[in-house]
Amino acid sequence: MKLLDNKVAIVTGGTRGIGEGIARLFASQGAHVAFTYVSDNSAEKANSLAASLVAQGVKAKAYQSNAADPQACERLVADVLNEFGTIDICVNNAGISKDNLLMRMTTDQWEEVMKVNLNSVFYMTKQVIRPMMKARSGSIINMSSVIGEMGNAGQSSYAASKAGVIGFTKSIAKELGSRNIRCNAIAPGFVETDMTQYLQAGEAAEKYKAGIPLGRFATAADIANVTLFLASDLSSYVTGQTISACGGLNI
Repeated sequence: MKLLDNKVAIVTGGTRGIGEGIARLFASQGAHVAFTYVSDNSAEKANSLAASLVAQGVKAKAYQSNAADPQACERLVADVLNEFGTIDICVNNAGISKDNLLMRMTTDQWEEVMKVNLNSVFYMTKQVIRPMMKARSGSIINMSSVIGEMGNAGQSSYAASKAGVIGFTKSIAKELGSRNIRCNAIAPGFVETDMTQYLQAGEAAEKYKAGIPLGRFATAADIANVTLFLASDLSSYVTGQTISACGGLNI
């Protein structure tokens, strides 16, 4: 028996990097997967990913939806319920960075990061808890960051948004624990994705790796494995926690 047999999962930002890794791993473990993308340019890749998930014997569908738009989140959840019948797992993975020193950061840059990284978690969670409360079961997994725990120069907006995700996660875990709905966060360190390409080569890469006890950046699969644990019954007594998947960076 697979860890997520016949569970239905929503993954926001599911067409690349960590989100894609999660979608693929969930499908391999028997989950039916609904995942989102935003840009028209991602449609072809999203449909290709959905087809590859279906080939694993599960139901899968890509939805063009902006997690930073509350009305879009409401429509998305309604569409997924109509298509899949229920929602057992929600992975709030959508995220961006607009790094800049505070003195140079614009209000628009700050607000865009907050909308995508923090507001989206509120919007999606508010919608998915309705079917979860009805079923008296569910797992919500919010993607934070080790930067939200440590802070980092030039990343005040990103750090603030990801720290907010941790506080939100703890509060929702307390609100919904009596309904058997768990809410946890993951705080990845540096991960080999498109977002961190500028850090993955040359002196910058060696500098960052020198500060990581495990001596390497994470892969998307590393983070997906932690997400699988939190989504499955293996973590049935875990809620309100933040797992730092950072190779020991924040020790």
